Amino acid sequence: MTGLQIAYARAPVMQRAARRQAAWGLLRGLLAGAGHEDPVLSNPCPRCGGPHGPVLLAEADGTPLPWLAGVAYAGGYAVAAVHPRGAGAGAVTAFAIDAEPLVDAVRDAAGGAPGGILRWVRTEAVLKATARGLRIDPADVEIAEAQTAGADLADLAPGWWRARVAGAPARFVGAEPSGALVPPGILVSVALSRDPAAAEGSGRPATPRGAG
Repeated sequence: MTGLQIAYARAPVMQRAARRQAAWGLLRGLLAGAGHEDPVLSNPCPRCGGPHGPVLLAEADGTPLPWLAGVAYAGGYAVAAVHPRGAGAGAVTAFAIDAEPLVDAVRDAAGGAPGGILRWVRTEAVLKATARGLRIDPADVEIAEAQTAGADLADLAPGWWRARVAGAPARFVGAEPSGALVPPGILVSVALSRDPAAAEGSGRPATPRGAG
């Protein structure tokens, strides 16, 4: 995941427009740091066109930016991330993040997240990366830890994982950024898929840059 950048900020829990404004402000800041001072952001739904789909990044003239973006909201925070698309074999074709509070009284009183919070956040990140979300059964997402996933991920840092959706050709790799990269008390998972022409796990991830 060379080039991954993450930022987070406080965002109102119950105010959807304000949360979106906070997340998109974070994305604009990350992109400005990469030399894109006036990006156009949109998130049309692939099915209905409504403003609730994956975030798309473009220049003012409509030219797609060489970055993919993801946003998530959890525990009073907005979290945003960008990753370079790359080019040719090994280009990143899908990217998303998800986040959940490590402690949530309402969720935990209801029995917790299905399969545990770590599996849930990883699964949500993968489902968001497919652009189909919960139209896919979460049980169809298969996840394996990187250190036991086989030689194709042998050069990835410990703690990384890979995933696939049953019946689909795309393969995903992911990780949980930590420390100052993420809000306190929040678990964040990042998932991406590369051009299938490239060997999965072909490069060692660099240390992501974060902003708070």
